[in-house]
Amino acid sequence: MEGKSAQDGASSGPLPALFDDLVRCETRLYNAIGDRLQARHGLTTAQFEALRLLRARPGARVGELATAFVIGAGAASKVADRLVARGWARRRPNPQDRRSALLDLTPEGGDLVDAAETTFTTALAELLDPALDPATVAVVARALAGLRASLEGEGAGTPAG
Repeated sequence: MEGKSAQDGASSGPLPALFDDLVRCETRLYNAIGDRLQARHGLTTAQFEALRLLRARPGARVGELATAFVIGAGAASKVADRLVARGWARRRPNPQDRRSALLDLTPEGGDLVDAAETTFTTALAELLDPALDPATVAVVARALAGLRASLEGEGAGTPAG
């Protein structure tokens, strides 16, 4: 069994292989998309994702970033700080809770995320189209959405901080 570990034996069933494939595909897609976003727009995949979230949810709190991206509050705060420092987002006081701030895109951040969205969708198509026909994409998307909903419903993998 060249290229396979001893743990890949048939007795372990298909789940370990599914896990390996999911993780490795996610990592490769995330890195490839990140390379394109960095080269063309000067932003990381995490920054792009955060900008997309702020475009969809103006006035989001840092906690919403943490929840959406399944990261700790400290990591989400750092992402927000970097967006603000780059002039792509701004903080404003939360009128309902003085302890928190709301985040909004700046006009520059809005322009950037719109331009980067084109790079993102083009890169995804270039990476996925050769391997997956549209019907397969639809099936995989439904399966992963169901898995994600189940994991989120159970609170599985939620960071403690």
